[in-house]
Amino acid sequence: MKGKERRMFPGGNTSKGFFSYFDYIINRKDANKFIILKGGPGTGKSSMMRKIGVYMQEKGYDVEYHHCASDRESIDSIMIPKLKIALVDGTAPHVTDPKYPGAVDMIINLGEYWDSKGLEKNREEIVKVIERNSKYYKSAYKYFGAARLIQEDTLWKMEETLDFGRLNLIANNLINEILKDSPVTEKIGKERHLFGSAYTPTGWADHTDTLLRDLKRTYYIKGEIGTGKTTLMKKVYQEATQRGFNVEVFHTPLIPEKIETIIINDLSVALSIMDAAEKNNFKTVELDKYINKEIYDNYKDSIKENKKIFENLISVAIEKLAGAKNNHDLMEAQYIPNMDYSQINRVIDRVIKIVSEYEK
Repeated sequence: MKGKERRMFPGGNTSKGFFSYFDYIINRKDANKFIILKGGPGTGKSSMMRKIGVYMQEKGYDVEYHHCASDRESIDSIMIPKLKIALVDGTAPHVTDPKYPGAVDMIINLGEYWDSKGLEKNREEIVKVIERNSKYYKSAYKYFGAARLIQEDTLWKMEETLDFGRLNLIANNLINEILKDSPVTEKIGKERHLFGSAYTPTGWADHTDTLLRDLKRTYYIKGEIGTGKTTLMKKVYQEATQRGFNVEVFHTPLIPEKIETIIINDLSVALSIMDAAEKNNFKTVELDKYINKEIYDNYKDSIKENKKIFENLISVAIEKLAGAKNNHDLMEAQYIPNMDYSQINRVIDRVIKIVSEYEK
């Protein structure tokens, strides 16, 4: 039987710039093998990981595909949970180096298979497009930062309307419902932080459906911005870790401190604000009904205006990301003709052989 797949983002284009959760792809202390791929754009890192992932799925292994926020079709990492093996793109902006060289980590440098002389002929163009790329991203992150400021203006207004006492009761009721048969233990559960969605050059991308589809119970947390969704989910997941459960926390792409989804896999339970949860859920938790309507009406027009400004800023930020992607394509165009892809195929065979050693 073909293995299942889950898709997510280990990094994001956020109001804080590029934000990395790459350290949470796999716990390297527990990993059997952590393979770091080095090499410039167009050297075949993403294609290699995709091919290996598909091959392992065909063999029946579940595979996580960690997508690139700067190119939603590109892969930054794959992870095979059963074998405790991960392959990652270790180049900028998510530079990854060995923590346990040889014992766990190994480096594969795909730059060994490019024609340096051919690249040297286009030195000026390569330098120019690489330098230009950072400018596109700096511009995009300024607009994401401005969008965050607008959203925070809405948040403080909404906080005034919210009944936090009722929110606390809802959280406690959820904790009792989900964790009622699970006492606090000496063992503290581990937290794994990633993104389920991302702002990309082609717009917002969301893979939450792949995270929720096999779970028995999904709670849809419904509410407008500022109604306490993150506060609620944070209370639940922190209590779950106190009771020894490992928890996956998927953050929002604009403000990494905020949460979209939490998953307690051992209980086959999730809480999520995402559309995938709304479409197929065990229960809906409605937070909007705890808003003080009288206070809200004082801010209603301002909040509506903020939403328009926010959407415009995000739209411009995505345009800047698209510019960066187009520029990145120009970089790849310099490297692709100078790569020996027959050698890359041999590397794929070599990696598959390494991975297969841990199947016993």
